[in-house]
Amino acid sequence: MKRVNYLVILFLVAIILGSCSGNKNAKRVKDADSSEVGKNAAPDSTVYGVCGDGTAMHTLQLVTDASDTLTYLILDEEPNANPVVGGLLAGDRLAVVGYKNADKELVANKVINLTTLIGKWMSIDKNFEIQEGGVVKSNVKAEANPWTSWKIYNCQLLLNKDTFDIDELGADSLYLENKQGIFVYKRQK
Repeated sequence: MKRVNYLVILFLVAIILGSCSGNKNAKRVKDADSSEVGKNAAPDSTVYGVCGDGTAMHTLQLVTDASDTLTYLILDEEPNANPVVGGLLAGDRLAVVGYKNADKELVANKVINLTTLIGKWMSIDKNFEIQEGGVVKSNVKAEANPWTSWKIYNCQLLLNKDTFDIDELGADSLYLENKQGIFVYKRQK
């Protein structure tokens, strides 16, 4: 009888320890952004690197931070289906999310040019600067909730705890979208 109780206790301890370690991981992801990146969110699949010289119209050569060279197909047959925002220029820093197709080729779902994203942006009610290293500086002192940090998570832009899709990114314009709507910014010179 004691042996059965001992096994039951060991089983319960294993369940408790397993559930505790799962909660720690969920909390870590939740801390990244509580608005839309929650405990059930997928891990960050973004690959970071530099746009390589082998980049062409329908292919992206990415030299990753781990010094691997990956080639992604860029499929843009449908109108407004180009997954690239911010352009592709050799030497620019990029964030890429993709998948392997049936032929085991890498296909880009979304490509964000981080070099183009860096800079000063403004709208009627926001005036901020996205800087390297995940820092955002607000240029309006009286702003109620200024953004202070940024990062890319699964090719979405996280500004503090606000999550945005980058719909458009150009030399002088930035269109961000979330559940509250579309927000348009122009580059400040």
